Amino acid sequence: MLVASLFCLFGLLVQSRSTPVQNVFEVPIVKRPRHLQGRFLQITDLHPDPFYLPGTSTSKACHKKIPKKKKKRAGYYGTPYSECDSPLTLTNYTLDFLEEHWADDIDFVIWTGDNARHENDPKIPRTTNEIYEMNDVLAKRMNEIFTIRGIPVIPSLAHVRMKLIFILYRPNLTSVSFRIFLAQVTIFCVTIPLSPNSIINEFLKIWQSFVPFPYHQAFRQGAYFAVEVVPNALAVISLNTLYFYDANDGAHFLLTCVECSHVLREAVSGCNYNEPDDPGNLQFAWLEDQLKSYRKRGMQVWVTGHVPPSNYFPECYVQYVRLALNFQDTILGHLYGHKNADHFFFVEAKDLESGNNNSRASKHNDLYDSLVVDFAQLPKPKKTDLDEYAIINVSPPVVPNPYLPTFRIFTYNITGVEKALADGSSIRHVNVIDSGTERLLDQRQVKLRDEPSHCTDELYRNSWKCRLQFDPPQNADAPSRTSRLWTPLGYAQYFIPHLKDADKSDPPHYKLEYTTFPASVILPEEGQNETEIWYPIPLRNLPKSVRDGKMKKKYFPYSMQDLTIGSWLDLARRLGDIKEKKLRKRFRQYMYLGGRE
Repeated sequence: MLVASLFCLFGLLVQSRSTPVQNVFEVPIVKRPRHLQGRFLQITDLHPDPFYLPGTSTSKACHKKIPKKKKKRAGYYGTPYSECDSPLTLTNYTLDFLEEHWADDIDFVIWTGDNARHENDPKIPRTTNEIYEMNDVLAKRMNEIFTIRGIPVIPSLAHVRMKLIFILYRPNLTSVSFRIFLAQVTIFCVTIPLSPNSIINEFLKIWQSFVPFPYHQAFRQGAYFAVEVVPNALAVISLNTLYFYDANDGAHFLLTCVECSHVLREAVSGCNYNEPDDPGNLQFAWLEDQLKSYRKRGMQVWVTGHVPPSNYFPECYVQYVRLALNFQDTILGHLYGHKNADHFFFVEAKDLESGNNNSRASKHNDLYDSLVVDFAQLPKPKKTDLDEYAIINVSPPVVPNPYLPTFRIFTYNITGVEKALADGSSIRHVNVIDSGTERLLDQRQVKLRDEPSHCTDELYRNSWKCRLQFDPPQNADAPSRTSRLWTPLGYAQYFIPHLKDADKSDPPHYKLEYTTFPASVILPEEGQNETEIWYPIPLRNLPKSVRDGKMKKKYFPYSMQDLTIGSWLDLARRLGDIKEKKLRKRFRQYMYLGGRE
């Protein structure tokens, strides 16, 4: 088995080196300025499967065999609550729906992966070329729907075979020779010419219309980049979370670098403090530089990626929390996918203390139970220091594996945006730190790192917890803390409730599942001119019953005034209250959509 695995690893390298160049879709650049709508789309985990066959067995990845029982057959538009991925009919329908109903009402698209099928059928192995082809097809469609309209699309790298990514981090070598061992016996040797990783280069070609030219170098280094979705005002950072993901814990490849005289056991080592060239550490250094730059320019930022911090290596998690808190005045929020369940959780300053457990959303087997336990432990509002918290939002997927297809439309505050963009100066309204103050902050951090107060324990002495300092900006006026220009106000989530019943003659329908807004802000007040007010959700995308004034509780379960940190913690406290049975029931229902938990 080990021999086969090692040869597969070698085969992957050869395959990735010899993969033909993909044809990249050419999109005309749209120069006309767009009027801001105050909304954006998050879409995640499409998982299109070109081998999906309607009518086949759900126990065979919906690829083969026709079972006798109809309920075990794959649906035409997908099979909810199964382990089957998305048929192309569902992927196409979803993108067509977004084009028809939302493309003219959003400002940008946050696309947090995954864009290829799972490896769930050993009879049809997923190849690197298939991953490229699926990403290329989806990128073309995203271009046709959004980019051509002048709407930026910000994708994130998700599950691709990147176990050899360490090749990028030997810049002084032109080639590296490896011996592959089994039981200390050399099986074969291979010399690898060093060049920018071919997988990353291929994605840069596929995503060339999404990645701004100034970020090509950063992308080639590690597949992370940023986009100014509103120039000089609002940006989105796309992280490559594969470098942080604890499931990528090195498989002990036993690859010996001849020139380096040591064993390279892992492509990703988990952001260990003693390994400054670890790709995760390099990415965090880049991220901090970006956040400092945006802060100096008075800009606001969304941080996005595929895998949420609840699944990071402990050392990566600590670094993420520190940056999330230290740049709370600059970061509007954190958006992820991957988990296939609708939820949110918080990270806090306590996570930076030695001996404190990390990744709270993964502590228990049951996600719901884990979250409500953590929510119940939050201090009361008067005893809560908001400087010490950041909120992570995890969006559910398009793929009906294991629940139902969804997408999410966020709304954000654009009050006064025309004036702010016109004069430029008012963009820098909350979070400017002058260079002198920033130098003092940097010096203070260095001093505290040199004199740690809680790191005498050998277990933590050479960890990031003992080398980083929590130093929050203490800015209660930041858009992440109070409603003002760029503050996230709420979101509306759409889903397909009766997917299995849809067929070629009766297509599915995306419907409003719920929104975080209070019902009172959805429709115009009495006497208001309906054509002159701004709607958080366009009226045509609301259920007819809501348009008619029937505000069903299921659409407005949370009644949040906005999506600031304080509002999220208030909701968390309510969910942590055992007396809030109806609210908890709703939260659980939205999380699992009637499927298994």
